[in-house]
Amino acid sequence: MVSQPKPVTSGTPGPYDDLFVAFQTALAGRYSLEREIGRGGMGIVYLAREVRLDRPVALKLFPPELAAVASLRERFLREARTAARLSHPHIVQIYTVDEVDRFVFFAMAYVDGETLGARIRNRGPMPPSEAARMLREVAWALGYAHEQGVVHRDVKPDNILLEAATGRALVADFGIAGLQQDAATQQTGEVVGTPEFMSPEQAGGARVDAQSDLYALGAVAFYALSGRVPFAGATSAEVLAKHLTQPAPPIAEHAPAVPRRIARIVDACLCKDPAERPAGAAQLAEQLAATLEHRKELPVALRAFVKHDARIDGPGVLLIPPALVIVSINVANFFLALEPGFATFFSGLVLVPAGILAGRARRLLKAGFEHSDLAVAFKTEIERGREERAFSVSPRPSILERITGILSGVGFGSSLLLLFVTGRFDVSAALFALSSVPGLGYVALLQRRRDIDIEFWGNLWTGPIGRLLFRIARAVLPKRAIPQAMTHRPTELAIAMAAEQLFAELPKTTRKHLGDLPAVVHRLEADAQRMRTRLEELQEVVADGPVRRGVDSTDRVARALRDERDTVQKQLADVVAALENIRLGLLRLRSGSGSVQSLTTDLGAARAVGEAVDLLLEGQSIVEAELRRPALPSLPAAPTPTQPHEDPA
Repeated sequence: MVSQPKPVTSGTPGPYDDLFVAFQTALAGRYSLEREIGRGGMGIVYLAREVRLDRPVALKLFPPELAAVASLRERFLREARTAARLSHPHIVQIYTVDEVDRFVFFAMAYVDGETLGARIRNRGPMPPSEAARMLREVAWALGYAHEQGVVHRDVKPDNILLEAATGRALVADFGIAGLQQDAATQQTGEVVGTPEFMSPEQAGGARVDAQSDLYALGAVAFYALSGRVPFAGATSAEVLAKHLTQPAPPIAEHAPAVPRRIARIVDACLCKDPAERPAGAAQLAEQLAATLEHRKELPVALRAFVKHDARIDGPGVLLIPPALVIVSINVANFFLALEPGFATFFSGLVLVPAGILAGRARRLLKAGFEHSDLAVAFKTEIERGREERAFSVSPRPSILERITGILSGVGFGSSLLLLFVTGRFDVSAALFALSSVPGLGYVALLQRRRDIDIEFWGNLWTGPIGRLLFRIARAVLPKRAIPQAMTHRPTELAIAMAAEQLFAELPKTTRKHLGDLPAVVHRLEADAQRMRTRLEELQEVVADGPVRRGVDSTDRVARALRDERDTVQKQLADVVAALENIRLGLLRLRSGSGSVQSLTTDLGAARAVGEAVDLLLEGQSIVEAELRRPALPSLPAAPTPTQPHEDPA
C-alpha cells in the first residue's frame, strides 16, 4: 500500500492498540509490523518488514470480528487468492494469502507514494495530460483483470496508488472483487462498493461485469479532472438514486480546459446504458493513448521555436508587427505625396521583421522540421497554457474585461468610420490613439485568461504568411537533403531506450548475469513496431468497411477483421507491458529494492510474449497468402450418357 495513511476519524484506535500487539505476536519471526497505514470496512493495512527476505510489505488484515464468520472468512480467502493470481505492472502484487491463529491476512507489495484521492484532495485536479496517462494505466490493469475473469467492483480514487519514484498508477484492493463466473453465487441484491463511484447497475443490485468497472473509472476520471464527483448528496441513498435516474453532467461543464477527445471518453464511460460505454478496458486504454499521441513532448527545436523564435523578442511582442504594418502603410501614404522615396523607406519597416522571421524559419528547416510540424507544436503549447490558466483563472471574462473591450471596440470603430466619411487623417489618428488606452487594458486582461500572444503567432505561422516565410527560407538553403526530425518516439522505443540506459548503468557483474537483456528488449521493441503497423492497417480496413459480397458475407468479414484487430491490440499491449516490466525491474534493481532473480523471471515472461507475437504474425501471413492465391477455374460439366452433347450446328 502507500506510505501515507488514509484520513482517520477520532474513533480510530492508536498505532499500537491491542489488535496491533496481538497481530504482531502471532506473526513474530515472519513479519515485523511498523505502523497502521490504512483502514476500511474490509480490512486494516499495516506497513511491515518481511523478515526472511528483508523487504517492506503491506499486510491487509481481515477484521477478526468478520473473520469469525465462516462464510465471510472463506469469501475473503477465496477473493484474496483470486487477486493474488493477477500479475501486471499496474496492479499491486499480492505475495501470499495466509491464516495464523484467528488472523486472516494477505501480504502485498508496498508502494511508496500516495493515493489518487490524496493527490486530488491535497493539490486539486490533475492536468488533462497527466490524468489521461494515469487513466490509461488503470484501464490497462482493469483490462488484464477482466481477461482473467475478475471484476474489481470498487474502482475509486483511494484504490489507485501513484508511485512516487516513477509516477505510475497501480490498482489496489481487489479484496471485494469476484470472479465473473461466480457472480451467480453472490447474494441477490447485494450492493458492494462506494456510492460516489458506483455504476447504475451496481447501485440497483443487479449483476455487475466489466462494464460496471468502466463506469466507475469514468467517475474517477471526472473526479481527477474536475476535483468533484459526478453526483453528490447528503446520504448514500440520494447519491445512488442519482446514479440510477439522472444522466451524468458533461465533464466540460466543470473542467472546460479538458481537451474534447478526453471529454468524449469520460462522458462515454458515464453512460447509463452499459452498451453505450467503451467496448472494454483495453479499448478504453487505446482511446486514451490516441489522445496522448497529440500531446507528446515537443522536440527541443520545435519547443524553442514556439516559445521564442516564432516571434519578435522583446516587450510588446504582440503589438510590434501590426504596429509596424499600420505605421508603415499610413506614414508611407502620407509622405508619398511629398516624396516617393519615403514609401520605400517605410516599407522597410515591414521587410525587416519579415526577414528576421524568415531567418528563424530557415533555422528550423535546417533542424529537419517542416511547416506542417508547426500546427501540432502550437496546438500543444496552447493546450498546455489553457490547462495552467484553468487552475487559477476563471474561463469567463470579467466585468472589467467586458467594459474595456466595449470601449476599445467603439473607439477603434469610430476612428475608422470617421476616416472613411471625412477623410480627416489627423482627427481619426487622434481618436485611434485615444482608443488605444482601453484597448491595451483589454489586451492585458484577455492575456490573463487566454494566451493571445501564442494564438496570434500560431495563426500567423500556420497560415499563408507562415507558408510564404518558409518558402523564402527554403529558397536560400543549400541544395541538399534536409534530414527529417522525429517529432516524437513511439512508446515501445522510449521504454526500450530507457531500459538500455538503466542496463548500462548496472555493475559489470550484474550485467553479466543479465547478458541477454538487451537482445530481449530489442526483440520486444521490434515486435511492438510490427504489431503497431499491423494494427494501423486493420484499423483503416475496419474504418473503411469490407467490400460487399452480400450481407452475410460482409458481416462475417467485418466481424473477422474486428476480431483480428482486437487480438493485435491485446498482443501489442502485452508486448508494451513486458517492456515496461523489464524497465521497472531495472529501476528497482538500481534502487536496491529489486533482485536479479525477479528480473530474470520478467525476462522469461517477455520471451514468451515475443514467441506468441511470432506465432500470431506467422498465422496471419499464412491466411493472407491463402486469400491472395487465385481460385482454380471451374471445369465445364461433362455430358451425361442419358443426355449426350449436341453439336450446335
